[in-house]
Amino acid sequence: MTQANHASLLVELLTEELPPKALARLGDAFAEGVAARLAARDLIEGALSFERYATPRRLAVLVKNVRGVAPQKDVREKVLPVSVALDANGQPTAPLAKKLAALGFPDFPVSDLERAQDGKSEAFFLRYAAPGATLADGLQAALDETLAKLPIPKVMKYQRPDGSDVQFVRPVHRLIALHGDALVPVTAFGVDAGDTTRGHRFLSDGLIAFTDANEYAHTLEQKGFVVANFAQRKEAILTQLLAAAGDDQVVMPDALLDEVTALVEWPVVYACRFEDEFLKVPQECLILTMQTNQKYFALTDDAGRLRSRFLIVSNIATDTPDEIVEGNERVVRPRLADAKFFFEQDQKKPLADRVPLLANVVYHNKLGSQLQRVERVEALAGVIAQKSGADIALAMRAARLAKADLLTDMVGEFPELQGTMGTYYARHDGEADEVALACSEHYQPRFSGDALPATQTGTIVALADKLETLVGIWGIGLQPTGEKDPFALRRHALGVLRILVEKQLPLDVVELLNAAYAEFAGVAAVTDPTAALYEFFMDRLRGLLRERGYAATGIDAVLALNPTRLDDIVARLDAVREFAALAEAASLAAANKRISNILKKSEGVEVADIRVALLVEAAEKALHAQLQQVAPRVETQLAAREYTGALTALAALRETVDTFFNDVMVNAEDPALRANRLALLNALHKQMNSVADISRLAA
Repeated sequence: MTQANHASLLVELLTEELPPKALARLGDAFAEGVAARLAARDLIEGALSFERYATPRRLAVLVKNVRGVAPQKDVREKVLPVSVALDANGQPTAPLAKKLAALGFPDFPVSDLERAQDGKSEAFFLRYAAPGATLADGLQAALDETLAKLPIPKVMKYQRPDGSDVQFVRPVHRLIALHGDALVPVTAFGVDAGDTTRGHRFLSDGLIAFTDANEYAHTLEQKGFVVANFAQRKEAILTQLLAAAGDDQVVMPDALLDEVTALVEWPVVYACRFEDEFLKVPQECLILTMQTNQKYFALTDDAGRLRSRFLIVSNIATDTPDEIVEGNERVVRPRLADAKFFFEQDQKKPLADRVPLLANVVYHNKLGSQLQRVERVEALAGVIAQKSGADIALAMRAARLAKADLLTDMVGEFPELQGTMGTYYARHDGEADEVALACSEHYQPRFSGDALPATQTGTIVALADKLETLVGIWGIGLQPTGEKDPFALRRHALGVLRILVEKQLPLDVVELLNAAYAEFAGVAAVTDPTAALYEFFMDRLRGLLRERGYAATGIDAVLALNPTRLDDIVARLDAVREFAALAEAASLAAANKRISNILKKSEGVEVADIRVALLVEAAEKALHAQLQQVAPRVETQLAAREYTGALTALAALRETVDTFFNDVMVNAEDPALRANRLALLNALHKQMNSVADISRLAA
């Protein structure tokens, strides 16, 4: 077989079963790494194009238009400075001869070297055509580099048949490197490349050979019962699940779908059942045990109620799947029975009786036990409820019970159910529904885009819980650093911000931080973090608002006022955006910036009230008169939180402000006149910045 000038290149590693949760990431990294490194060596003809493959037993890539040999390159390489290369008589020196020999051109005529300026001195340069890398050399290097940098979760050490030790994610059995119809002589982990692989572990037999790289996916599917493409296999599973579900809904989180796709090479979906008696257990428990322990797909009706029928994805295709179905039903039964037992046992002890036992659970060695934390959150929830005009008793009761389910058997088995089980058990205990709901709602939002608490009590406890965490953990010096945020303080801060902004709660964030810090009065290790946390909140708020499409200048203008009430932030931003579109905006923003600079330079000068008798210039009289007319309208609009109207009213000042700066000398020689004009500008400045610092809009 001859190697074509350019053809498709197939590279496959056949291994033992790869870790399913890492397979998609490993497959992408392998394919992208090999392809990119071949391109870097100029072994790709035209645009880079490749197909990635990943199954439980293989990582592979098919790279299109790969050259057998990279084209030669024109190289210009610095040899030596002229002062070193030539002696006083202009003759070549020994260092020059040595350098040329080292470069592989021992007999290169000095007269053919390029002489050019190099910085402040002259140097000799050598121009030559360097041969391109061969595919064998380039692929070996690309393969070595890629395999060394794969995101392997845990390396495995194993021994080759020749006795040598190898480290990789799983043992490697075969390697394919096929360029068109030609083998590429490379090795990996002591395995020489060939043109054969093995198919499905049970449905195929013997080696599968490829006569051309482009045949890989088709041949493997037809002869080996392997769907090599991860995305194609995932789509096949999805299609089969939906078909098997019929009128029911499939509960299929992406993580589960990805993991199951990584467990099978020839996916086939079968339907199974469990006994209806298990449906008395909260469905979250049943769904979680099926997903976590067995990788099964639960089914619900249109109302979201769990069915006793579920779906499995098997790696075996058969016309008689009875044994497969029965085996999976037999395996899931004890799992569901455990969940039923935990649920029944947990209900024998009320949540309220579990709260004192939280004293035996360490929250943090500097912050005390979980019970001490609960008591802080409980007191803080009462403060927030009072500020919100909410039911204080409900909020404090919910905060007291919110963490009690951490001591239940069900949450001990499935930590993901904390909060959810608290709601079930609180209802069983006869607690108020808002108290029960707060047990789960206080964790919200759990992640980006998650729903906020729906009830007022849940909202208050969520704020109290997050604020206590932020103040306590930050207060002992464990604030986030770089990428590290082990206590999820960024997520907690975003949760607080989203609740305050989206629910438009009339709460002062600094007062909330101070109230949270007050609950740590007896904890010596906690130092006051409120100022630093406020800045932390503002940084997170900037990012949150940018994600919502607001311009950086508008965000800076609003946050420059250091707001502590966040319920009207969006209204202010919308007003600034509308104001910025007005014809008068640029001029007023520039004037405001100029006023800010003047007032800043005049710090120390006593600014009293405006004295009308000292307004001598027509322009300053006109500005004062118009300000007197505009100010009441602005104040009225501000009181009604009509921020767009307030800023629009200010637009009428543009011409008067421009005339003032053209005709009036602010820094007059007369101190009384100067102070009065500064007072006038100060009054104007306050009006112009009542909604936002519009000087931030100036170009």
